[in-house]
Amino acid sequence: MVSRDMIFSFKQQLVQSQASLISSQMEETFDSLSTGDEERVFAVVSQLEVAGGMHIVITDSNGIPLYDPAGKSDLDDFPVYNIERALTGNTGNNVVHTRFANGLFSSYAITPIISRGTLIGVVFVHDEDTDLGTMLLDMQDTIRNISMGFGIFSIAAVTLILVSVMRRVNSIMSAIESVREGEYSYLIAMKGYDELAQLGDEFDSLTGKLRETEEVRRRFVADASHELKTPLASIRLLTDSILQNKDIERETVLEFISDIGMEADRLERTTGKLMTLTRLDSQIADELVRVDMKEAVDATLRMLRPLAANRGLILRAELANDCYVRATEDSIHHIVFNLVENAIKYNQPDGSVHVRLELVDNMVVLTVKDRGMGVPEEDIPHLFDRFYRVDKARSRDAGGSGLGLAIVKDTVLDLGGKVKAERRKGGGMSFDVTFDLFEQ
Repeated sequence: MVSRDMIFSFKQQLVQSQASLISSQMEETFDSLSTGDEERVFAVVSQLEVAGGMHIVITDSNGIPLYDPAGKSDLDDFPVYNIERALTGNTGNNVVHTRFANGLFSSYAITPIISRGTLIGVVFVHDEDTDLGTMLLDMQDTIRNISMGFGIFSIAAVTLILVSVMRRVNSIMSAIESVREGEYSYLIAMKGYDELAQLGDEFDSLTGKLRETEEVRRRFVADASHELKTPLASIRLLTDSILQNKDIERETVLEFISDIGMEADRLERTTGKLMTLTRLDSQIADELVRVDMKEAVDATLRMLRPLAANRGLILRAELANDCYVRATEDSIHHIVFNLVENAIKYNQPDGSVHVRLELVDNMVVLTVKDRGMGVPEEDIPHLFDRFYRVDKARSRDAGGSGLGLAIVKDTVLDLGGKVKAERRKGGGMSFDVTFDLFEQ
């Protein structure tokens, strides 16, 4: 019981404080204790303000009583074992004990007396309290009677509550059937603050999320259509220009054909990334294996070095050994390729891209840093959204589709990793991808 534990704690603190008080006075007065010091011990204790009704015993380092006005050390229940325990070692041990039986609280504390770093004796303080015991028993009887009355009341109340609960459960079941038929706008709006009301709120929240998901799906289709429509419209315009102008010069035709090829490449990249996102959304996962990140990153960087060289950028790599993760070669390629490609595309002229792979606290950390223009702080939370661009015109000029970082995020999360982006001091961005080290 809580009340009994509180009384136990109070009694233990009381006898402990009294024992500590006497022990500290003995330590200041005596360098050692023996049977010849009995009168001095009596004189010292008589001057202390000790709570009334407590039984006090003071022994020397051999456990021989020097102060025992109540004759406690002669009783059968005197804790000789704990006296010996308190005298064990160079500095002794504190012992505290409390029990409650037959309406009586009995508490004692044994505290070592240390003088100049030497154990010279112990103080035993004992207290018995029948008043608190009687109060506790009365309290227990009162609680028992209240519990019986409450139990009878509860049986009657539960019957009424069950009727109300079943009616509200039926309304929830009706709502579930409506949503199952596609009515995502259905709301329960259940009143109250109990669990069923919370369930109703969660249900309304779920239908809200379903509406949001449907809206996201529609927006995704619209965005994807727009992304595909733009290069298709360019291709159509260029081909019409060639077909309708019979006197067009050969150099112009070749220029238009080159532009058509560029738009076709953009169309191919966009559809490829859309297919990757579709595979991730459908959770069509390949079998995960133990992948050496150093080899996978190095292989991807070999493909990107010509792109960096064409743009006059320095691509540096620091790749640690023994960085193994549970993934697939393709998934690591997607992550590295999209991060490094972005760092190259949106970099400053004569800038640099730094790729680092390291082991940190049993985690594999891939970091890609660039010295580009960076991203405004308010745009960073949206960087991994699909079709999101900080500067749409600049991104289109660079051939971006707004899907690369979305692929990175979805791939990393599917592999159980984490990805974050932050601005670098002095300009540029830093992307960190973290995986658990896969040990076999």
